Amino acid sequence: MPPDARQNFQRNAELWMRMTPEQRNLMRQRENVRRQMITREADAAVRDSGLQLNPQDRARFESRYIQERRKVEQSLRQHIETERQKELPALIQQLKKEFQIDQPGKSPVTKPAASPKSGK
Repeated sequence: MPPDARQNFQRNAELWMRMTPEQRNLMRQRENVRRQMITREADAAVRDSGLQLNPQDRARFESRYIQERRKVEQSLRQHIETERQKELPALIQQLKKEFQIDQPGKSPVTKPAASPKSGK
């Protein structure tokens, strides 16, 4: 297992151990719903492909579909995170300007004056 995957697994295991039984059950339910949805979509992919597969090949097709889908989803998550990181500084600057204007008695770009004691 690659180091980053091992680290992710370890972090998830620690989180799991800190969860209450109710939280664990909720996570299990969500995972079951996610798996059911992926299984339905894999079935639809086999149907949409038009292939007539025996049960063994169908299972292999579905397995590959799920594997490749996981890769696509990971790539999309990385892409979204990269785009988010690019856009956040501009968002922060925009909000900074808005909130500085909204504060009564404060000008948008003033620096605090040095205190008389700090001039040693």
